Amino acid sequence: MVWIHPVWWGGLPSIAKGFIDRLFLPGFAFQYKENSVWWDKLLKGKTAHILTTLDQPGWYYRFAFGSPSVNQLKKSTLGFCGVNPVKVTFVGPIKNSKEDFRKKWLEKIEKIAMN
Repeated sequence: MVWIHPVWWGGLPSIAKGFIDRLFLPGFAFQYKENSVWWDKLLKGKTAHILTTLDQPGWYYRFAFGSPSVNQLKKSTLGFCGVNPVKVTFVGPIKNSKEDFRKKWLEKIEKIAMN
């Protein structure tokens, strides 16, 4: 799986959360065990890569805020369903970036996609 999203108020955009709510359903992504608090991870064997854009450097988002959008998607959603490993690429800062900066990032993303 490839997830591409901007950081929106520190987290995932609501449209991405709505997509997850409609797709990652019991019986498809996970299944609670009867009479138990535990569940089966139905997406074991799947991998993912999160590409997220920011208006700040990725290191600052991780240090100052703890990467809440990535934690939500990587741990609370994908990990809950068994997706592993999940790679993460931060692209930023986008705001006020020059065309050559964005072009270099697109070239890096193209290389990532080829692997």
